[in-house]
Amino acid sequence: MYAVDGSEHIPEQVLDHLEGYRGSRPVRVGNNAVDQRQLDVYGELMDSVYLYNREVPISWDLWTTLSRRLDWLADNWDTPDEGVWEVRGPRQRFTYSALMTWVAYDRAVRLARSRGLPAPTERWRRLGAKAYRFVQEECWDPELGAYTMYPGSRTFDASLLVMPLVKFAGPTDPRFLSTLDKIGDELVADSLVSRYAIDGHDGLVDDEGTFNLCSFWYVEALTRAGRLREARLTFEKMLTYANHLGLYAEEIGPSGEALGNFPQAFTHLALISAAVNLDRALNS
Repeated sequence: MYAVDGSEHIPEQVLDHLEGYRGSRPVRVGNNAVDQRQLDVYGELMDSVYLYNREVPISWDLWTTLSRRLDWLADNWDTPDEGVWEVRGPRQRFTYSALMTWVAYDRAVRLARSRGLPAPTERWRRLGAKAYRFVQEECWDPELGAYTMYPGSRTFDASLLVMPLVKFAGPTDPRFLSTLDKIGDELVADSLVSRYAIDGHDGLVDDEGTFNLCSFWYVEALTRAGRLREARLTFEKMLTYANHLGLYAEEIGPSGEALGNFPQAFTHLALISAAVNLDRALNS
């Protein structure tokens, strides 16, 4: 994380004299995420590079830089982090971070082989396999019948809706379908999806809005699972929460109001992906 001037010095401060938008204390400036570890980003990076390379071959300099990052990940992927949701509680070995570690090495191996780029592909394959087994063996709770937020957790995490989107699991894999149902039961309310159940472990004490990114992930997961009627209904309901320009904030509040970053790019990327895949499925 960087400030607009390129510096990494962004200390977080709480401004107690401000009540925040609609009383949404605490008001903060700066961002503690600058000191956080988010291991999932390497999978998201490598997936983006892999897709980009299909159209424009990447340079040698970029490849060597990426390879160094993958070397760092090899030594750190199995350490606790704050995860994609930047939790303020204790670090955990989040399922999503391990999932995206698999994505990082899977895409790196595919890219190296398709371009003939020099790389320790066998080592990367082994690391990807370790991350894959960690998710399947440590993050699956047979009693709950679902993947949980991290090993030993009882919390469901909407980020795991991306499993079929990144090709980790088939969209009709029994484990994924069971997780999809649990997320639908526990985190979805009238098409709106919470990122996870707030239980105080992340420093949040009050309810937050639902996450539009997660809602569109949910649409696409339903679509890929063949549950088109549910997917279409959820998608069409979500369209009613856009503003007059068709834009979304990061969250939707309890009265349908826009909350958080506005407009949020991640949300609109997920919307486009969900719309394209749903349209294709409905017309196939």
